[in-house]
Amino acid sequence: MTSTWRATAKADRRQRYLDAAAERFAARGYAGVGIEELGAAAGVSGPALYRHFRGKEDVLAELLVRASERLLDGAAEAVGRGADPSTTLADLVAFHADFALAERDVIRVQDRELPHLSEEASRRVRSLQRRYVETWADVLVAVRPDLPRTEAVVRLHAVFGLLNATPTTPGLEAMPDPVGLLSAMALAALLGAPVSPAGATRAAE
Repeated sequence: MTSTWRATAKADRRQRYLDAAAERFAARGYAGVGIEELGAAAGVSGPALYRHFRGKEDVLAELLVRASERLLDGAAEAVGRGADPSTTLADLVAFHADFALAERDVIRVQDRELPHLSEEASRRVRSLQRRYVETWADVLVAVRPDLPRTEAVVRLHAVFGLLNATPTTPGLEAMPDPVGLLSAMALAALLGAPVSPAGATRAAE
């Protein structure tokens, strides 16, 4: 019982650091935040961080790896429900929209601070992100077999950009149903008519 309590307390303290890091890195940038500031934001002394992480870089790595893992786990859960592809796609969109609204600081940090990751952590994050995109792509092409997979992936990246713009989208919080609004916009982008090569050429002109 004591060991369980200690493990829980340690996990809680670690999470406080990660929450503080997300808020501070989003507000001031990774390079502009020191260990003492992270500690103060987490409610402990700065040096106490070293009992949980080797340094600030490890905090950033865990923050972004965890975010990618949570997204992939959420996508796997949506697919694992075994619903029809259209329902699954709607569930994936709503899940990501909800995540992007709830984790705006993490989204902002991920968008700006990936270059500060170590090579190992960067590979891990990018591997998780690729698997996330492929999970979505499998569902999207099941819903839209008329879409070439390459176009499906392009649409997905565009939709992720739309959903991940929540930190910089003014007026979003004032909407009565921001998740519903974002989901409707995302589904419209994913399910619109495919772009023919001729149409793409005319658009480029």
